[in-house]
Amino acid sequence: MEYNNFDEELNALHNRVLAKALTEEEQNNYTEALFESIKHTNEYGLEFWYARELSKRLEYKDFRNFELAIFKAMDACKNSGYEISDHFGETTEMVTIGSGAQRGFKSYELSRYACYLIVMNGDSSKKIISLGQTYFAVKTRQQELIEQFDELSDVQKRLAIRREMAEHNKLLVEYAKNAGVETSQEYAISQNYGYKGLYGGMSAKDIHSHKKLKPNEKTLDYMGYEELAANLFRATQTEAK
Repeated sequence: MEYNNFDEELNALHNRVLAKALTEEEQNNYTEALFESIKHTNEYGLEFWYARELSKRLEYKDFRNFELAIFKAMDACKNSGYEISDHFGETTEMVTIGSGAQRGFKSYELSRYACYLIVMNGDSSKKIISLGQTYFAVKTRQQELIEQFDELSDVQKRLAIRREMAEHNKLLVEYAKNAGVETSQEYAISQNYGYKGLYGGMSAKDIHSHKKLKPNEKTLDYMGYEELAANLFRATQTEAK
């Protein structure tokens, strides 16, 4: 598949599934942060999700029902030739109970692949499950392209990183709000400090001027893949902070 058709493929998939599952208002309220905001990172830098947190996001009231989807996902994992233990790890998850105190309950640490399998084996009558199926289908396709990254041309690499950059910018808005950044002006100031740190003191306006761009041209659209990769690193480090 030509890479320049990738955006069209993902957008078509996303819109086709959402159109069947959600109202227009629900589509507008959906953001990737629905899943990404509960992602954790272990001491080795690997991402994972807690099963009980995920069950709440997927609107399961009874964890025992959600666990049935986990067991089905484990079977699917095994049947696909993967080790269950690589994607599903039993753990104790701290959950806030009625009194405000926390109590440890049996749970699982899940890989992204495990989450994908759980969603695909979840209750399809739930609209939120349809969202999840779309989300993980898109992310899985992106991961496939990342694994093929070395085989891409410079132009294709630039397009791949530019799309990732766009997604991380959406997440940064969510994370900034959670950190107390309330107005668009405050967010712009925050972004500007990131650029200054990467470009030796140059502001976003300085970079735009240095590239001799027109007012309506976006700076990120006029970067090569190496410069975009540096900015993607900047964005991910900002998210981590």
